[in-house]
Amino acid sequence: MSPWSSELFKYPFHLIVRPYNGFWDLKYERSRRANLIVSFAVLILMVVTNVMSSQYSGFLVNLYNPQDMNSLMEIVYVAVPVLFWCVANWSLTTLMDGEGKFVEIFTSTCFALIPLIVINFPWIWLSNVISLQETSFYYFSNSFAALWSLYLLFVGNMTVHQFTPAKTIATMLLTVAAMGFMAFLCLLFLSLVQEIVAFVSTIYQEIVLRN
Repeated sequence: MSPWSSELFKYPFHLIVRPYNGFWDLKYERSRRANLIVSFAVLILMVVTNVMSSQYSGFLVNLYNPQDMNSLMEIVYVAVPVLFWCVANWSLTTLMDGEGKFVEIFTSTCFALIPLIVINFPWIWLSNVISLQETSFYYFSNSFAALWSLYLLFVGNMTVHQFTPAKTIATMLLTVAAMGFMAFLCLLFLSLVQEIVAFVSTIYQEIVLRN
């Protein structure tokens, strides 16, 4: 394995342990191409973890029926929130004098997902052998991973945009609100498209039946 490949593998673990130095290097020191490679790899692993968790987690902790699982929707549940977060955050911080570029927001967001993979993936298999009393460890680990990722997301945003902690928190809350607004617009657009398709289909059937 080349040194460059070794660095790609080691750096994400360095970042989640030392986030301030890690995100600073991510913004100013490291190759943007290398960052994107790792970011897409993390996003893919997050999708795989989400799909496998829904499919193979033990019945004591699995809230989904594996037979009813739609793998495509599991991909959407990961990819769309990440995309919405990046777009909303970039749009807001552009107006708030943030220094982060869209690529930097995307890479820092993907790197922040690493604890969700590192901690939750082993629990997919462990959840099949734990007892009911031990499920508390499962939920504690999942909560810890979520809080760790949230902390990394906070540090990443603060470093990328060069904001103060208070401004970073405000920006993140506004980003969540903007994501909700974007989701509403998307649902409204999809509903409108369905109505148009249904209208066109009805007119077509009327024409066909009359001829």
